[in-house]
Amino acid sequence: MDTLTPSERSRRMARVKSKGTRPEMVVRRLLFSLGYRYQLHDRSLPGSPDIVFKRKKKAIFVHGCFWHRHDGCALARLPKSRLDFWIPKLEGNRERDARKLLQLKSLGWDAFVIWECELKDLNLLEKMLNGFLGRGNTQ
Repeated sequence: MDTLTPSERSRRMARVKSKGTRPEMVVRRLLFSLGYRYQLHDRSLPGSPDIVFKRKKKAIFVHGCFWHRHDGCALARLPKSRLDFWIPKLEGNRERDARKLLQLKSLGWDAFVIWECELKDLNLLEKMLNGFLGRGNTQ
């Protein structure tokens, strides 16, 4: 059973952002500090990637583990109430993400997904980003 009234729940859910989230800002600051310049939320691309490198044809999605159902992650736990609503909603998010990644690939783009839980180790994240963007282990 939900502990909030419908109006309280509505206000809380309205505060959930899709752009400029804390995980996204961590990745953006890291990329900028590494010297990368990028565009944000290109709506002309499938899935409107969070970070876009047009010349390289590379896109980065920063996914919250809960909203995008990160397999095996403790942050991807299910809510305790209204499972009849949440399970189809969250699985739909996961299916849509997979579809959009395939569409990007079919357009000749490389895509990289960064999960919220991966932000705990910024050194590893830096190496992964440099590898994805073509700098290897050097700057």
